[in-house]
Amino acid sequence: MDLILWRHAEAFDPEPGQNDLERVLTPRGQKHASRMADWLERQLPEGARILSSPAVRAEQTVRALSRKYKVRDALSPGASVEDLLEAAGWPDAKHAVVLVGHQPSLGLLASRLLQMGDGACPIRKGAVWWLRNRHREGQDQTVIMSVTVPDRL
Repeated sequence: MDLILWRHAEAFDPEPGQNDLERVLTPRGQKHASRMADWLERQLPEGARILSSPAVRAEQTVRALSRKYKVRDALSPGASVEDLLEAAGWPDAKHAVVLVGHQPSLGLLASRLLQMGDGACPIRKGAVWWLRNRHREGQDQTVIMSVTVPDRL
């Protein structure tokens, strides 16, 4: 199974009293989301399931992809690793799954799957980490297929 972790692109800081879920992308964030979406469009297999946090900044990021997606509360800011794994169907999903979400949740998930310890692995805004589950020599393994940041596209 392929699991693609896509952190939302750069968003404005919250205004006083603003709900965190209502934060929107900056112009730079919109540009980065578009760049990454163009790259993903060329890479993603047909049938990939795309799931987004309900936060406006995450939905703005995923809408740049121009593919159907579903919003999942399980990807909200502060989501647990278990929430993300369940939403993705890891490691048994039949198709690739893209999770568009937040730090530190995505970083904690990457750390667990890659056996990097208990802390959150830093994932830059707008970046994609492409992970794959495989079975080798009687063991399940998670391998990094790609780490891509919008600045390098």
